[in-house]
Amino acid sequence: MEERPYRSASGAPIALRRRQHSASCRELAVRCPRLQLRSLSAVTSAVWLAAYALFVLSENSMVLSAAIFITLIGLIIYLHFVKIDQESLLVIGSLGIQVTSSYASGKESTTFIEMGQVKDVVINEAIHMQKVVYYLCILLQDPGDPQGVSEVVPLFQSSKPRLDCLIEVYKSCQEILEQRKTGLQSS
Repeated sequence: MEERPYRSASGAPIALRRRQHSASCRELAVRCPRLQLRSLSAVTSAVWLAAYALFVLSENSMVLSAAIFITLIGLIIYLHFVKIDQESLLVIGSLGIQVTSSYASGKESTTFIEMGQVKDVVINEAIHMQKVVYYLCILLQDPGDPQGVSEVVPLFQSSKPRLDCLIEVYKSCQEILEQRKTGLQSS
């Protein structure tokens, strides 16, 4: 297992961890920076100071209770549904591709795509706010048209790695897809 540091599209530090289980099975995980206590404390303090100012003006203690309640609920929602610590891609040549997102709360979201549905894995580009942004995606084969694409599944949407990291993941995926194609052609 090797881990290399990279940067996200926004410049935040991320890490790519590669683990090769066998010749046709690789796991690639992009780890995002953890939630910083400093930023969490700053947001909480700002909300509570604003609530205290409203309390002083209105002399209603419900303002303080509501601020505490909203802050706690907001933090739980953020940790459980928004903040992703790690996104991983498990590519098994004979079986399929598993995409997993691990949230800060410990919740995991997993999607599995059978290898028979995978047409290709590509690096795509998009223009966003006068910037070119690259992203990795899986092209799913159209069941009605073998040459067509039915769906595009973007990967690493939360971590948004830069092109150098995406190329590394792309090469690993392509090696396994090529092994699968040569295996199918020989049989």
